[in-house]
Amino acid sequence: MIHDQRAEKFRQIVENKFQIYNSLFMSLPYDKMTNIGMLLPFLYEESKIGYEAEKTPEEIVEEFFKNHTDLQTEEQKLELLFKIIQYIERQVVLFDSIEDAAFPNLHSESDSGTITNLFERSLQDHKLEKVREKLKDFSIKVVFTAHPTQFYPSSVQRIIQDLRTAITSDSVTNIDTLLQQLGKTPFVNKEKPTPIDEALSIISYLRYVYYDTIGELFTKIKKTFGNGHFHLHEDIIQLGFWPGGDRDGNPFVTAEVTKKVAGELRSAILKSYYSHLKYIRRRLSFRGVSEVLTVLNDELYAAIFDGKEITVDDILKRTDEAEKILVEQHNSLFLDLLVNFRDRVKIFGTHFATLDIRQDSRVHQQVIDEVYAKIYGDIEVSNEDKFNQLIQISNKVNSDDFEGIVKDTLLTVSQVSEIQQLNGLRGMNRYIISNSDDVKDVMNVYAFFKICGYKDDEIKMDIVPLFETMEGLANAENVMKELYENPIYKKHLERRGNQQTIMLGFSDGTKDGGYLKANWEIYKAKEVLTKISDENGIKVIFFDGRGGPPARGGGKTHDFYASQGKTIANHKIELTIQGQTITSIFGNKEQAQFNFEQLLTAGIENDVFKNAKKDLTEKERKLIIELAEISYQKYSDLKAHPMFVPYLQEMSTLEYYGKTNIGSRPSKRGGGNELKFEDLRAIPFVGSWSQLKQNVPGFFGFGYAMQKMKEQGRFDEVKELYRGSDFFKTLVLNSMMSMNKTYFPLTYYIKKNPKFGDFWNILFKEYNLSKDIMLELTGFSMLQQEDLISMKSVKIREKIVLPLLSIQQYALMKIQKGEGNLEAYGKLVTRSLFGNINASRNSA
Repeated sequence: MIHDQRAEKFRQIVENKFQIYNSLFMSLPYDKMTNIGMLLPFLYEESKIGYEAEKTPEEIVEEFFKNHTDLQTEEQKLELLFKIIQYIERQVVLFDSIEDAAFPNLHSESDSGTITNLFERSLQDHKLEKVREKLKDFSIKVVFTAHPTQFYPSSVQRIIQDLRTAITSDSVTNIDTLLQQLGKTPFVNKEKPTPIDEALSIISYLRYVYYDTIGELFTKIKKTFGNGHFHLHEDIIQLGFWPGGDRDGNPFVTAEVTKKVAGELRSAILKSYYSHLKYIRRRLSFRGVSEVLTVLNDELYAAIFDGKEITVDDILKRTDEAEKILVEQHNSLFLDLLVNFRDRVKIFGTHFATLDIRQDSRVHQQVIDEVYAKIYGDIEVSNEDKFNQLIQISNKVNSDDFEGIVKDTLLTVSQVSEIQQLNGLRGMNRYIISNSDDVKDVMNVYAFFKICGYKDDEIKMDIVPLFETMEGLANAENVMKELYENPIYKKHLERRGNQQTIMLGFSDGTKDGGYLKANWEIYKAKEVLTKISDENGIKVIFFDGRGGPPARGGGKTHDFYASQGKTIANHKIELTIQGQTITSIFGNKEQAQFNFEQLLTAGIENDVFKNAKKDLTEKERKLIIELAEISYQKYSDLKAHPMFVPYLQEMSTLEYYGKTNIGSRPSKRGGGNELKFEDLRAIPFVGSWSQLKQNVPGFFGFGYAMQKMKEQGRFDEVKELYRGSDFFKTLVLNSMMSMNKTYFPLTYYIKKNPKFGDFWNILFKEYNLSKDIMLELTGFSMLQQEDLISMKSVKIREKIVLPLLSIQQYALMKIQKGEGNLEAYGKLVTRSLFGNINASRNSA
């Protein structure tokens, strides 16, 4: 019932507003774009009717030109198509802004998964003390990455923020002028952003969204669950940061860049304190207090602008002084303002967000090999002997003796202590290793610190393996077992409080093993790693590289974490957030607070409110293993199909990802012209399927596995699993969300293609099979029936971008045929890619 009311509200405050403001939009004085708003509906209709009639995108666009324009030359037609893309990009921004503005009206304080709801539930179930107990040692961490799944230039982002405000107050005049500004503001980065640009873009969110959001949420939790004895630890909500620290596959991230970004983070938090303090000083104008706060103000100023050192303790010392005078001489007036400020200083320190270093294990091995050869000559020894000998080294290695990546790696490690000195130990405290599948991958990093001159007790860094391929996940248990038993590493862990963070890569896991298999392997890996860590007295923290869409391991995050049973360690929920997921899920205060709360309560509910549906029975486990194996086989066969990579290369937008200038990182690993599956990055890989409206990684093999069970007369077992296991149910619903964003009619034309027709049919058949069997399993009559708001949002977005997809496919067809102005058609593909990426934000 509540669902229906919300869906109706969505219709009123999102759909209807979009219709109204979109009509404003149509009359805007764009440069040479006066009649686009009139023409666009015709292109939509031609597309919709044309695709259902199995026409090709080329036929559809040509008929649109013929029936609705009098354009003759290719140049005129191309100009119109570029204008249409610009227009649709701005429609997407308008819809985003309307949807964001509606957020507070579509969600309430006591929704499931909120702090208020958790409190009410814990009172009812007499679990209040248990929740307080869990809050004492539980935390969540959201790690922002620069992976480019969406990047508006900052000028456009600012218009979006202002539009949201104008729409909230229904100020038609403001909306009108902002839409005009939007019409004349370029949407495309002329050049690729640098890692510094990416960092600054996300730092602006830290300053203008998260500083207040996290501060206010902390106060809310304190007030909700507080009593005389309850102390809420300041690390309960943490932020992590990858831009400028993540050098995996990004040659533009250097030691110098890392240092600069660390400085920007420090400067940003001090500026936030400085402006917050201004507000407090307006209230605390009392004798004694005012003087202390003026001194603090000057100290912060000197730290920001004159490079003077300031620590957290320096700031807290002043706030304590001010509080003492306030309490003793001024009746504690406005004390809550000072307490609130002090809490934020404890939360954000001088670091704001923890800057991680990440690099690929293969690069590390190259560094170790070169350093070893330099010291000991070219003697043949095992990798194990190399790191063991380098760990024992007594003299610091001089980075100037090397060049390129080796020199930069040594410089990066050497400056860690310097960054920790300025930003505090929370500013940088871990080194993540991509593609980990061996003990040497962790020990090599330990060796780096030793050859850079650190003594054992000076290595104040956690070394974090990232298991992300099927092979890596399968090896994880043996790797960690050996590491926990390694005397050198064991001592290191003791110095780090016997705590080990392990990262698991959903994105590459899904790309490698398919949707169901990847999720199951990660679940299983977490179970064995929990067990082995417990046996060794190690507190294990799992860090999930989840990203955004279900096809990249994302999906409905609260449900996912709330569905993990007692066999998986639950000390902390930690995950990566990127691209459009930053703007759509954590992009403004209301949304960010709601989603931080959802994460926090998922972890607490998991421990406090035990539920049989969270723990898998032996029977359920066996069935999931069977399903995962069948689906993996089906997906592996697809990957091994000789047309798999050529299809993506020739029929999708894969080759154009690197040209969008939305991220600083190259879109594939390795050099060379021949494209290999393992070189594909997860983002362009999944993004290309998404642009084709096929979303293959989000469902392929899943439906087939269930169909096999049905053929064996065992479908009742699958239904029982769906009803009995929250984990399996979440996977099914996420996969259905992925399928709801497919539109195979867009590529019906490929089935007649002599080279790719058969391959396309394999995809289409599996989609139909998966859709039918999941609807039968859930009893739904349509995909995403359980989440009407999300479904409606997806529908509107898909409608907005259909003409964009027609243009993109039209351009790709022209390129395949080698017809006309190929450079211009290539630009059309890239530009439409951009608009489509920005539109597909319903993915977390």
